[in-house]
Amino acid sequence: MYPLLFHVGHIAIPTYGVCTALALVAALAFSLRTAKWTGLRADKVWNLEVIAILTAIITARLLLIFGHPWLYRAHPFWFLGLITLPNVWYAMGGLAIAILVSVLYGLSEKLPLLKTMDATVPAAALAFCINRIGAFCGGSAWGTPTRLPWGVKYRSPVAYLWYRVPLGIRLHPVQLYDAAVSLGILILLVWMLRRRVTRRAGEIAGTWLFLYGLSRYFLEFLRGDPARVPLLNGAVTLAQAMAVCAVILGGALWLRRAPEPEP
Repeated sequence: MYPLLFHVGHIAIPTYGVCTALALVAALAFSLRTAKWTGLRADKVWNLEVIAILTAIITARLLLIFGHPWLYRAHPFWFLGLITLPNVWYAMGGLAIAILVSVLYGLSEKLPLLKTMDATVPAAALAFCINRIGAFCGGSAWGTPTRLPWGVKYRSPVAYLWYRVPLGIRLHPVQLYDAAVSLGILILLVWMLRRRVTRRAGEIAGTWLFLYGLSRYFLEFLRGDPARVPLLNGAVTLAQAMAVCAVILGGALWLRRAPEPEP
């Protein structure tokens, strides 16, 4: 595909990195509207998301520096990017700290947790959709070999150098499957918000967690990239374990009792 968007001298601009940046900007802009739909102050939701994004990026990069100081000394500018970590655990660490900081900020600003989640998950679905399209263009998170007619072949040496995608082999466009799922969920969430079909706070977030977790569990079987982290002697991957947790949490948000009506 097109892993390299363009380059100026020795500075290369990856397509995946640009799409990731666009995904974050689009999510922030969209959250201003979803915040209004859920009755929250848009500026507070915006601040929360900016804090979460910056915390995740900075924490992941700091963990990467502490874990690979020799790599930082050799290539310091690599640590300014938004993507491509040598170990997924650094990204997970950044995400965990970002969630903690976001919760603390929400508590300090008296933002209701479930309504805030309802306001942010549609933006997350939009970000995931754009990000996966960028991953497809670049070759990241590539799929398993297939003989299906819509399989794709990567031919760029840059894609192999950056993401180790096998060249000249027909692969499942699993990134586009993922993007299509996120787009479908996004349309459903927007419909639910606009039609106000939910009965209690948290149902929007529960819908996203359940549906995306379910789809991500099965899509992992079609991924062939080495970034998949095996757990339980290879029975599941880290992403599948997280997907199961998302499904359970999403179901819990849907099944919890509605508040009793006031007499």
